Amino acid sequence: MEIVGTDRHNEDFQQLHQLIAESEDVKGFLDGMIGNAASTLSRTTGAPIACAITLRRHKRTVTVAGSSETAVVLDRIEQDLGHGPCLDAIRTYTTVLLADTGTDQRWPLYSRGLNAAGYKSVLGVPVDLGETATASLNFFAPVTGLFTEEAISEATVFTHTAGQALRLTLRIITAELLADDLKAAMESRTSIDLACGMIMTQNRCSQEEAYHFLLRASNNRNLKVHSVALEIIRRLSGTKQTVTHFED
Repeated sequence: MEIVGTDRHNEDFQQLHQLIAESEDVKGFLDGMIGNAASTLSRTTGAPIACAITLRRHKRTVTVAGSSETAVVLDRIEQDLGHGPCLDAIRTYTTVLLADTGTDQRWPLYSRGLNAAGYKSVLGVPVDLGETATASLNFFAPVTGLFTEEAISEATVFTHTAGQALRLTLRIITAELLADDLKAAMESRTSIDLACGMIMTQNRCSQEEAYHFLLRASNNRNLKVHSVALEIIRRLSGTKQTVTHFED
């Protein structure tokens, strides 16, 4: 994919980097990014352009943000139908233009839905997210003829920059999920170790024997070992929960 407009690229990147720094959560960043994308193409075309982003990850496709409720609905309609310019952009990793919903017969059902919502043209631009995910920025125009060569180049530059920011965002999400999983695992392990210690004290047995006691109770009662451990701790200590000293 050829990238043009280095100055514009740098300006877009700075704006998106600032969005990452200032956004309180991932949704805030995505909403801000899509808002910037819609504003950028609206300035270029001189008409109000709506925008949404489609993300495909783990064989599932979802609309993760939109510049308006209409943009989100139009994006989701395409996913429900299973075909359209934006999904083709993800599948083929090429920019796909539906120039005129009145004459382009490649996606007739989707074109009718766009017409009913007052939109006549759609541009789908693929986003490079590496090996774990694919995405497309999807631009919706109220009239035909707005997605000129200049507008498509502008959308391509912005999308390339957005891809860099999105890759960083996905890494942050992945790191947070790993941290949550680690914290949950440590909390579960703490409860099991405490329960084993209590069983060892009461029954004067080894740690291995105490753990096998938990396993038998887990199987007999069809509960997770962690749940059995918590019940033993609550019964013997009178506390309702265990505390794991884990620093985020």
